[in-house]
Amino acid sequence: MEQTISNEELKSVLKEVRQIQVRTGKIVSDVMAGEYHSVFKGRGMEFEDVREYQMGDDVRNIDWNVTARMNHPYIKNFREERELTVMILVDISASSGFGTTGFSKANIIAKICATLAFSAIQNNDKVGLILFSDVIEKYIPPKKGSNHVLRVIRELLVSAKILETEPLRKATNINVALEHLNKLHKRRGVCFLVSDFISEDFETDLRIVSKRHEIIAISVSDPREIELPPLGLIELEDAETGEVILVDTSDPAFLKSFHENIEIEMNSRKDFFRSLKIDYLEINTGNSFENSLISFFSRRSKK
Repeated sequence: MEQTISNEELKSVLKEVRQIQVRTGKIVSDVMAGEYHSVFKGRGMEFEDVREYQMGDDVRNIDWNVTARMNHPYIKNFREERELTVMILVDISASSGFGTTGFSKANIIAKICATLAFSAIQNNDKVGLILFSDVIEKYIPPKKGSNHVLRVIRELLVSAKILETEPLRKATNINVALEHLNKLHKRRGVCFLVSDFISEDFETDLRIVSKRHEIIAISVSDPREIELPPLGLIELEDAETGEVILVDTSDPAFLKSFHENIEIEMNSRKDFFRSLKIDYLEINTGNSFENSLISFFSRRSKK
């Protein structure tokens, strides 16, 4: 489904693209690139050449044909086949447009994905994008190069701007994105699934996709989705269903129940991804997403 944006909005988006490029450049070059490279290995080892055997070399790599011809032991030299295909699956449903920190979740998601995309390109990997709600909103096939990654970021920011006004589709269906990925990408790659995970059962499709691709789930939330201040009577609206309820946030019993339910939901989600052996990262828009990303990659590289 195509999105439209005015010339003024486009100028604003392009300005933000340049700001993101500058802002993420230092993170990517100083920290993320090294962590990213160590975390995501290539598809395997590729034969490069042969060289003379040296003390300490693995005898299993001896090339017996060359050794016989040269009358001296030679071993096969391998290098990592580094290139990966990195797919970024981004939830742009109505709930992603929520924000109380000066930025919507969609805006922070765009910046998170920009950092990931720049890291991938710097490591000579291909990057592709799937934007989804309860349908596939946009698909950009994976490619290399800085011009391509800037296109990816433009699409993310256009979506963020649209969501700050009126989303094209309200609901979320993660299965749609997973099925699209599995259909188009048969070769193993790395997939970042970025959402608030307000979606119906998607365990079956996620389990299928995780057997082929390496999945990293990134949940993005707003502080007010986790912690409600005591403001008295307020209306809460579900962005995806439109349901509105009146609650009393000055009622200690309600706040206690609300926070307990949120904690149960968050722990359940962690357990769910852990059961599938999928790495899971929680990012709150009230905190620095850069620090969260760096800490996550640093922890993972030490595993």
